[in-house]
Amino acid sequence: MNVTTETFDSEVIERSHTIPVVVDFWAAWCGPCRMLGPAIEAEVGKRSGRIELAKLDVDAEPQIAARYGIQSIPTVAVFRDGEVATGFVGAYPAATIGRFFDQQVLAEAAEEKTAAAGAR
Repeated sequence: MNVTTETFDSEVIERSHTIPVVVDFWAAWCGPCRMLGPAIEAEVGKRSGRIELAKLDVDAEPQIAARYGIQSIPTVAVFRDGEVATGFVGAYPAATIGRFFDQQVLAEAAEEKTAAAGAR
């Protein structure tokens, strides 16, 4: 989904309290962004229901990019519980992105749920 300044808080911040939200900060003129886009979309699609993808055009929404200190694109930030939990800068192959999602995003989300269940 494409997000804007108006929809960012509801689509990313609020939603990240239930599921990790991957935000792809990109711009149309950015070659590496155009390479990353299809790879990240495919890898998120393989994990449908466990993570969500939001795309934010930094040229159209400079306020959000500035809020999160985005200085280089493509930048991918993973939001969990309303905060940036992890991420990366640059374009990577789909297999690398898939490993990142499995090891850094989904594994950490599972650990947090287990810890929360144990604290009850």
